[in-house]
Amino acid sequence: MDEAGFSPTLPTAYTWARRGTRALVLQECTCGRRVNALGALRIDGPEPRLVFRTTTGKITADVLLDFLCTHIAGLPEGRDSLKTAPPPDRPPRPRTVVLDNASAHVSRVVKAARPQLETPGVTLHYLPPYSPELNRSERVWRSVKYEDIPIRAYPWIEELQATVDQALTHRDTQLRTTETDLRKTA
Repeated sequence: MDEAGFSPTLPTAYTWARRGTRALVLQECTCGRRVNALGALRIDGPEPRLVFRTTTGKITADVLLDFLCTHIAGLPEGRDSLKTAPPPDRPPRPRTVVLDNASAHVSRVVKAARPQLETPGVTLHYLPPYSPELNRSERVWRSVKYEDIPIRAYPWIEELQATVDQALTHRDTQLRTTETDLRKTA
């Protein structure tokens, strides 16, 4: 599980221009205009998935816990479910969430909620510091930023958020299709 930010001017890998003219790359002001995505990549199990949520606000510990409760643990009321009684007698399906050491991930709020998260079967595991290469979600964010979003500058934040949502949905569909094709050939 990881998060990524998308600014109104996305990175430009390359560009071209006619000989003798200067290439122009549009750049939008980023002042407080950013789309943040929080996502969990599940590559094992019966069906691979990329579960995500985008927001124009910050990814705080509260947003992270709500995402964990809603999308990973499957609790219908989100973070509020941790305060209520445990679910029925059905044993929880164990889930291990691998996190890096971002400030929201190691906050006091998240650490305090770890015992409550274990009731629905969610265990948090932290990667060693300064090791982004171990986080498989980083490859997804790179692919979305450099391959799935063709327009590099967005004057309206709503347009950028819709594009990011569409690109992440496309990446989820591609992940499912690829895994299904690999299972058919095996």
